Amino acid sequence: MKKIIALTVVLLFMVSCSTVPITGRKRINIVSDAQILPASFAQYEGFLKENKISTNVKKTNELQHVGMNISKAVDKFMRANGMVKEANSYRWEFNLIEDKTINAWCMPGGKVVFYTGILPVCKNTDGIAAVMGHEVAHAFAKHGQERMTSAYGQQLGGIAVALASNKKDPKTRALWNTIYGVGSTVGMLAYSRTHETEADKLGMVFMAMAGYNPNEAINLWIRMSQQSKGSKPPEFLSTHPSDQTRIKNLKAYLPTAIALAKKYNTQQP
Repeated sequence: MKKIIALTVVLLFMVSCSTVPITGRKRINIVSDAQILPASFAQYEGFLKENKISTNVKKTNELQHVGMNISKAVDKFMRANGMVKEANSYRWEFNLIEDKTINAWCMPGGKVVFYTGILPVCKNTDGIAAVMGHEVAHAFAKHGQERMTSAYGQQLGGIAVALASNKKDPKTRALWNTIYGVGSTVGMLAYSRTHETEADKLGMVFMAMAGYNPNEAINLWIRMSQQSKGSKPPEFLSTHPSDQTRIKNLKAYLPTAIALAKKYNTQQP
């Protein structure tokens, strides 16, 4: 029985290899949008009910305006590159939460949250666009689905049941948490850093496509570095690249991002 399950998993992985658009990175994903998006939307709705949405109309409007501009750039790229079905599956939404935490995130399917604590580090509209581009890129590249696939891969015996079941049992909730790195071990951290680096690059392209200054992505991480004051853990123990690594990578990628943004903005669906 174990051999059959293992063989099934191997076959699933073999037929589920695809390429991330723009970066060209090979990925393995056995989790479909039909499986993960309903859960993602429900989780997001539940989060909004349990947390305080900001009453700052000016900042909320700015955030949502930036979000819509960048999501339109992503949508344009997808429709011009044969990804119409995927483009139609997104349900873009952008909310500002009253919380001092310096953070933002995006669930599969385009559900974005910014915490008010990150706005001073963003500093300006282009800074918001840098963070927004990065978070939207996670959804575009299906990092959530890929992380879920990795979680399934570590639990071979339960993969058939997990894929077939929609029940919100403890194991399913635990697998969902792995999308966001909750409870990750050191062995999974490099995988997450790959996603973060890819989201940095894609985010720079998308913010440039939307008309924002991609240089601000570099400035953002300089401010992040200043904000942390050296208190972050060593890079090999972090789910994110170090600030200095990100700054170096973004500086190197800037000319490519600008060129790609110009290229993709001329494409027609």
